[in-house]
Amino acid sequence: MGCGVGHDLAGTHGLDGNHMDFETLRERALAFREDLLARKDEIAPSDFGWYPYDTMANIFHLDALLSGPQRQVFDRIAGTRIADIGAADGDFGFFLEAELGCQVDVIDNAPTNFNGLRGARRLVAELDSKVQVHEIDLDAQFELPAEHYGAVFFLGLLYHLKNPFFVLERLAERADLCFVSTRIAQLTPDGTRIQQQPVAYLLDPTEANNDATNFWIFSEAGLRRLFDRTGWEVVDFTTVGCTQDSNPSAQDRDERAFALLRSKKAR
Repeated sequence: MGCGVGHDLAGTHGLDGNHMDFETLRERALAFREDLLARKDEIAPSDFGWYPYDTMANIFHLDALLSGPQRQVFDRIAGTRIADIGAADGDFGFFLEAELGCQVDVIDNAPTNFNGLRGARRLVAELDSKVQVHEIDLDAQFELPAEHYGAVFFLGLLYHLKNPFFVLERLAERADLCFVSTRIAQLTPDGTRIQQQPVAYLLDPTEANNDATNFWIFSEAGLRRLFDRTGWEVVDFTTVGCTQDSNPSAQDRDERAFALLRSKKAR
């Protein structure tokens, strides 16, 4: 059935052939978030829980990330096929479909998704959406659902991958742009300074939040080299959180990098 909670969820394809400044997009994203949260409360399932964290809040980090002409980068994405990878319940993908008319693939690994992708599938039905939900294990020899994407959103996932080099290289072959975020560190837990060294720290299974799906925490220099070697050009880059003496495991020393990347080899 349809969503029935206001025009934003139904979709406005808000560009109407004109440029949209990021401030307008941000406000529409926040309005969409409120409508979607209300809808989720209304249809709260009894057999599983919604993803408990606010994925739409990434709009604030994108606001801090994008500078100069990149403030209009969503004009370029409007109407294209995009992938929301590691999407939780797919909230941001549903927003891009509703507001920018994107064709959206929500991609996640069901065994490690919070509710086995049942949340995303429930929203497809409830919002009368054309978003497609795909179960893909990025640590396998995976194939993407489409040959080409205008952009992929790859937020908060990189450090959960066993082979981030392979995944980023594969994405660079298929997507024009990539929005990526991941945890980084300036120090190892014993205080060794690594910020300027192109390295990564391999976590013990219990070391960060007792989450065995956390693997590689890069230094900033290591992350930038990873982007370059996998076929990406860094267009915009920023960090948030603990931006002085961050380390890979302590909760109060958590630093996150956000980047907008442009493929050097997409067909």
